[in-house]
Amino acid sequence: MKIGASTLATFNNSLDSSLEFIEGLGIKYAELLHQYPTETFDLDLLNSYNLEYTIHAPFMDVNIAALGSKSRASSMEQIRDSIDLANEIDAKVVVVHPGLIPFLAREMPEEIYKVANNSIKELGKYSKDLGVNTTIENMPAFESMIYQDMTRLNETLEEFEMGMTFDIGHAHHSGISPDEMYFDSIKHIHAHDNMGDDDSHLPLGEGNIQLNDIINTFEKKNYDGIYMIEVNDKDSIKKSLKYLKNNF
Repeated sequence: MKIGASTLATFNNSLDSSLEFIEGLGIKYAELLHQYPTETFDLDLLNSYNLEYTIHAPFMDVNIAALGSKSRASSMEQIRDSIDLANEIDAKVVVVHPGLIPFLAREMPEEIYKVANNSIKELGKYSKDLGVNTTIENMPAFESMIYQDMTRLNETLEEFEMGMTFDIGHAHHSGISPDEMYFDSIKHIHAHDNMGDDDSHLPLGEGNIQLNDIINTFEKKNYDGIYMIEVNDKDSIKKSLKYLKNNF
């Protein structure tokens, strides 16, 4: 089992202290949040740790499904920067959010999906030209978020020959049952827990997600990607790591 930890948990810490903490736990993979306050990376610093990296592309102030051409162009530029970074540091995966429905566009969701799909397709081509594995993440059950439906996301990604980042907590929050959570397109996993009522990013084992059933399914299917722990603080990383080691 490949286990990693996201720097989401150390958002307010310096990058070097975050990576030192993750490496100190014996974790091999770290997911770098490529956005404020870490919009640029010291490559020498990254290389000084015995870690392999994945990249979480920006999601603050970013919407690849934006109807406004200038907003979409800015968002796409930021995502392409993450893909370029992944290419430079040989990151295993880039994670991208599929976009948002603005308040005034709630009556035209299919138009939003059309723009999002064009963006996803464009990013997929850009990634493939660089040999980068860019994946699209399923979203939680918040009104503004598209692609809460993993089946619909899987169909889109199959069409574009791209991979999915499967966020376990998002799927549970969206009411998807464990037996509906596996797709061959899944190349990366975000692992965290919740009680179903919020996207709370609890430590593994502290919510009511049937984690053993879900993870055992992936293990039986010979899933070869990373289980990236994506929780809110350092202590939650420790608890989640212990949960995975004790149960799998």
